[in-house]
Amino acid sequence: MRRKANPNQSYGTGRRKSAIARVWLEPGDGSININGRDFKAYLCRPVLEILVKSPLVALDIDGSYSVRALVKGGGVVGQAGAIKLGIARALVERDENLRKGLRAGGFLTRDARVKERKKYGRKKARRGFQFVKR
Repeated sequence: MRRKANPNQSYGTGRRKSAIARVWLEPGDGSININGRDFKAYLCRPVLEILVKSPLVALDIDGSYSVRALVKGGGVVGQAGAIKLGIARALVERDENLRKGLRAGGFLTRDARVKERKKYGRKKARRGFQFVKR
């Protein structure tokens, strides 16, 4: 069993593509920090800000929890998806009754799509080399 440093905190791990997010949630003012920076400065796109906050907005508890996330790997979009899943899992750890609402919204489903590997004899995963008639 994982030992908690703070009994008010709950933890969730999120993954998307090749990004991994470790998310801590505690009652607070609604601030969201990603890798020590404000989430608006880190994500730089309003669509990704909406994506990260979506589990909190769906349960109508936006602004009542402070979120701290450490993310590595992948790009900004994959990291935002990983944080979203991490927040949802931390909410379920905090209160099991929230599971039904989060499951209905699709926030607890891990998006398993990853980039397909390159195959030999091909330029990319599926695209072949251009044919040249000589």
